[in-house]
Amino acid sequence: MRGTAVVVGGGLGGLTAAVALHRVGWRVTVLERAPEFGEVGAGIGVMPNALRALDALGLGEAVRHDGTPRLPGGVRDHRGRALGHLDAAELERAGRLVAIHRADLHRVLRSALPAECLVTSADVVEVVPRVRYLADGDPVELEADLVVAADGIGSRVRSRLWPEVPAPVYSGTTAWRAVTDHTGDLEIGQYLGPGTEFGVLPLAAGRVYWYAATLSAPGLRAPDELAEVVRLCGDWADPIPALLAGTPGGSVLRHDVHELAAPPSTYVHGRVALLGDSAHAMTPFLGQGACQAIEDGVVLAAACADADTVAAALTRYDRERGPRTRSVARASRLMGRVGHGLRHPAAVAVRNALMRSVPTGVALSGMTRFSAWTPPALAAPPSPDRPV
Repeated sequence: MRGTAVVVGGGLGGLTAAVALHRVGWRVTVLERAPEFGEVGAGIGVMPNALRALDALGLGEAVRHDGTPRLPGGVRDHRGRALGHLDAAELERAGRLVAIHRADLHRVLRSALPAECLVTSADVVEVVPRVRYLADGDPVELEADLVVAADGIGSRVRSRLWPEVPAPVYSGTTAWRAVTDHTGDLEIGQYLGPGTEFGVLPLAAGRVYWYAATLSAPGLRAPDELAEVVRLCGDWADPIPALLAGTPGGSVLRHDVHELAAPPSTYVHGRVALLGDSAHAMTPFLGQGACQAIEDGVVLAAACADADTVAAALTRYDRERGPRTRSVARASRLMGRVGHGLRHPAAVAVRNALMRSVPTGVALSGMTRFSAWTPPALAAPPSPDRPV
């Protein structure tokens, strides 16, 4: 089946869906509310499952080229002591991720679409019965066989068509992110302290993405966010002090982590499909949020290519994506509770002892539980002269 699709939202999930639908022969328009396409943020680990999805779109090699393939890293306490061990061969079995700046990944996806597909400054006001948006205040209408709502955790499409779904809730965690320069080789690492965790993700070209997360009341802000992270983690194990010392103060991003704790029971409403954070916004503690959005886009396109009707395609999409994404979200929430969610020294000591005692096979199984996913096959790409 081929048709016309409008994607609301030009983030990683929306662009993946657009690329995948275009690949199987659909006419696609992406409506982005911002005045220009781009990704605000820092680094991202493209997990093996999402990398396979990008391979299915023919974009995996470009992502590997612009990023850096890495083995999954180890987990340590805040003093640098290992909380378990997997050797290189075992980590290879888990699969390599690609560490890349979010802006670079966004550019790879965007470059796979004809420029005329991409519309900026598009304020979408309704999607049924037609897609209607404002461009410089003037109304524009589009016909669409399929509408993909990829407009994020605060999705206006979801709030209008799924009014029964509760609003996103604060997870209890605030987080900081930054990219800094660093000489020398670093490994991916996660460091767990009482009530706080710190992560390190080496990128290409001598850059390193780091994040910190801590339990906090919502809405708090510091005059100097870098100084706040130094207060929390400045005396932790290497390389954390050096990374913080090399980070420009004004480059640190802070946000309170919200999630859809009660996601929609269905991601489909008529010819409208929720995708990515609009459907299943989750905490970031498995590194799977954007990866699940990428999966969504490929599964949606495969369903549309194979089905005879949009209704049949969306039934399949809902059936395949709902259970998996809800399972990933639950596991991510649990990971946060087990990681930085423990403050009391006794609880932290028990957690650390249990992590050190986990058998290698169990640890490996935990790492591959979600990353072992394989995407559906997509139809051959359209011929170059096929109109968009």
